[in-house]
Amino acid sequence: MADTAAQATGPILVLNGPNLNMLGTRQPEIYGADTLDDVVALCERTAKRYGREVVAFQSNHEGALIDRIHEARGVVSAIVINPGGLTHTSVALRDALVIPEVPIVEVHISNVHAREEFRHHSFVSPIATAVIAGLGIKGYAAAIEYLLGD
Repeated sequence: MADTAAQATGPILVLNGPNLNMLGTRQPEIYGADTLDDVVALCERTAKRYGREVVAFQSNHEGALIDRIHEARGVVSAIVINPGGLTHTSVALRDALVIPEVPIVEVHISNVHAREEFRHHSFVSPIATAVIAGLGIKGYAAAIEYLLGD
């Protein structure tokens, strides 16, 4: 069983999947001009307003993301995840996300439902507490506010 004290006060793990390290340069017409550093700074500012912290991690490798999720068990209070392209392909990532036994908010910068058909399916959404899509990087702040708000 996960540590309930950590769940109540632990940091929020902000995970970003493949290609999100290229924010600001990769297809700015879809993803905007903000960088991954901007995303992390926004998450830190938002959590700080609630007296909380975030721990951010990005990888282009599915196994590294899964390992980081395993390490989160009993340590973090929630997970905010933008799985990138793994959203639509990774059962393994989905299975790992239930291991920490904490709320999960899935975030997408673009409105994936207004894009290509293959982006309409998510393996993460059925296990997520909430899903936010199409708000740009503000979706990350909305996720943290949802998790920490009254």
